[in-house]
Amino acid sequence: MKNQELVFIPSAVMSHLVSTVELAKLLIDRNEHLSITVLIMKLPYEKNVGNYTYPQTEASDSRIRFLELKKDESASQTVSPILFIYQFVEDHKNSARDVLTEISNSASSDLVGVVVDMFCSSMIDVANEFGVPSYVFYTSGAAMLGLMLHLQSLRDDFGEDVTNYENSKVELAVPTYINPVPVKVLPSRLFDMEGGGNMFLNLTKRFRETKGIVINSFFELESHAIQALSNDKTIPPVYPVGPILDLKESNGQNQETEMITKWLDIQPDSSVVFLCFGSRGCFDGGQVKEIACALESSGYRFLWSLRRPPPKGKFESPGDYENLEEALPEGFLQRTAEVGKVIGWAPQAAILSHPAVGCFVSHCGWNSTLESVWFGVPMATWPLYAEQQVNAFLLLKDLGMAVDIKMDFKSTSFEPSTEIVAADLIEKAIKHLMDPENEIRKKVKEKKEKSRLSLSEGGPSSASLGRFLDALIDNIP
Repeated sequence: MKNQELVFIPSAVMSHLVSTVELAKLLIDRNEHLSITVLIMKLPYEKNVGNYTYPQTEASDSRIRFLELKKDESASQTVSPILFIYQFVEDHKNSARDVLTEISNSASSDLVGVVVDMFCSSMIDVANEFGVPSYVFYTSGAAMLGLMLHLQSLRDDFGEDVTNYENSKVELAVPTYINPVPVKVLPSRLFDMEGGGNMFLNLTKRFRETKGIVINSFFELESHAIQALSNDKTIPPVYPVGPILDLKESNGQNQETEMITKWLDIQPDSSVVFLCFGSRGCFDGGQVKEIACALESSGYRFLWSLRRPPPKGKFESPGDYENLEEALPEGFLQRTAEVGKVIGWAPQAAILSHPAVGCFVSHCGWNSTLESVWFGVPMATWPLYAEQQVNAFLLLKDLGMAVDIKMDFKSTSFEPSTEIVAADLIEKAIKHLMDPENEIRKKVKEKKEKSRLSLSEGGPSSASLGRFLDALIDNIP
């Protein structure tokens, strides 16, 4: 019997690649006849992709392979930064065609489908050329998927210009949310006048052409949203299979992890405030000083992942400070030496899994949100960019599982915010969340148990994964 070959085309962003690989592992564990090829597109500023994919190729199971796509330099045109995502994928289409040609001509494998990342839906064209079904892997939540489909429908079915909502106080009734969604928490890029908003809605529109949408979420977390999507007959079947997490952090830095773990080991249970804002989260000097002031004033133990912003105008990810004192108030490290630790890069899953951690001040990236649920650590929401503000809204308003610091805060390492969140707001949120009697803590603990049951045999996500595999076989051309 021939191998059934499934091709994944993840986004070049590390967080998307990680969850794609974890999904691939789940699929081959469930089907012994399935092989998976993951096509890698490398962004110049993503340094860890090789470190992550190489160990995976050394794994005992050889049914997942990684192939790096070549960028077609001749096809590339100068585009605005906001349209870069679309053009970057376009520039890898010819290389993707070459891989699919090789698989199609193989005597040992049958090409059964192509799974594209939410930002790579233009690659559906390539799948269509080879006459194979396509699927979407949506690496964010079900509610957010519903929001994007709703906005795309408003534009294409009702002729509404979404950019007109910018800076308005409009609240949108979106089927996947219980509460009306204020426009102020929508991703800024949706209002981009250079075509960025239309680009994201065009990518979303293509989801409707596929045979199914796999979502990194689970029913007990987003039951309302998943039910709404399942009831929508204008979209393909949805398969919530999460939480899909890289809990071993394959690109982790072991020496630093050991040092951090040793420090946590000597702290009392649920006593440490953990602050981490993702691989691309950072703040300018004034905001760093307000955070430092809040932590010192609160009196709580803390572990703070503090990253250095990239040089102005440089399209790079944040780095680590060579000297932390240059970013912090004078004497801060000395005064808080007994209760606090400031670090650079953070092994986030390892930290959240530690019993000493009592709350998580987070940017609300979806992977981070799922990790906080998995480990039962309540969140204080401080979103920065992309869909993080909408994630914060979901946690705060629909799920009642978090405390707010600044739900509509918006900042990127490339375009830092001029707004500064005051120390007293940060301190107030931390104190509220660290209260052992806080109801939020109990809710998060309940979701922790349900997240694990969801993936166990017979659980909703496990069953959904099985349905997706059945659909994959049924749709073989």
